Amino acid sequence: MNRRRAVAMGSIPLVIVAAATTILMTTTDDPEARVAMHEGLVTGTVWVANEDGASLSAIDAASNKVATTLTGLKSPHNVQATADGESVWAVSGSTSMAIKLDASTLAVTGMVATGAMPAHVVVTPDLTTSYTTNNADDTVTAVNASTMQSVATIPVGTGPHGLRPSPDGKWIYVANIGGTTLSVVDTATNSQVAEIEVGAAPAQVAFSPDGRFVYASLSGENAVAKVDVATRKLVGKTAVGSGPIQTFVSPDNKYLLVANQGTDDEPGTTVSILSVDTFKVVKSVKTGDGAHGVVIDPSSRHAYVTNMAADTVAVLDLKSLTVVARIPVGSTPNGISFSTQTVEPSPETKLELPVVSGDSSTMKH
Repeated sequence: MNRRRAVAMGSIPLVIVAAATTILMTTTDDPEARVAMHEGLVTGTVWVANEDGASLSAIDAASNKVATTLTGLKSPHNVQATADGESVWAVSGSTSMAIKLDASTLAVTGMVATGAMPAHVVVTPDLTTSYTTNNADDTVTAVNASTMQSVATIPVGTGPHGLRPSPDGKWIYVANIGGTTLSVVDTATNSQVAEIEVGAAPAQVAFSPDGRFVYASLSGENAVAKVDVATRKLVGKTAVGSGPIQTFVSPDNKYLLVANQGTDDEPGTTVSILSVDTFKVVKSVKTGDGAHGVVIDPSSRHAYVTNMAADTVAVLDLKSLTVVARIPVGSTPNGISFSTQTVEPSPETKLELPVVSGDSSTMKH
């Protein structure tokens, strides 16, 4: 599947634009009061990969405004902050590489080649190893996070896309969007040890905080799957919206969120919110056209959703289950991650990267 999403002009939600990096308010009786109520509730930085904008946006979570923009990274499909908040990783699909940034100085501290068309990158909880899914060659690359040297190339399923480590760091679960399986990678041996049948075109996975279950969005059948990690068996499915892509479990283990991207012709606009206890949808919330990436802050107060066809990030209050702000970012915001480290406001900066040519048109998503 082509990962670029056309903007459906007729379906873009009504917004009020205050300034280039200010908030786009949601429709409400008193939108300014609603936004003000949510200022300062969460601290940290929301990192966004703007795929067609060749940039990374850093959003100040306290003010819900863009603190800075880093340009010059071609087709960044995904971005990931480390568990300690000190580093940020991103992948370039068109140049087949991953980069590592210092979250304080915003300097590039390392670069490494990946396989063809890297889609997502994650870093293990102990910060020792990063893993990238290589969508075009059905592999995962393991990288020593200190030396920035590749240590393994791991064959997995067809079209690997999203991936995440288990909370204990023992496993990497990979969603193979070109097939019907999740690959299980043992981080001790850097090898695939199992493949779990879950359903059509799994796009991303999300672990429960206790590591007992993993959830996978099934973009090919508009559902989300639940897998028992101990038995590596599918234990349930629940219908969600059209074209579900990224999914995330709140750190308090109350909600499972699934972003419904839809299709090129009919972009989805919603996030399905499921109760973890019942594994049923409790509410569907409109966030914006082409809802794709989703992340939740460590306090479980706010979720953040990239709207690929609207070039915004929606801020979702997990107490009222309503959108409280929309933030303009770069073109085609895709991957998203939360860092506990705050980025100080600064002018737009171009990343110092080598000049590499390439073409990202074959990404299977």
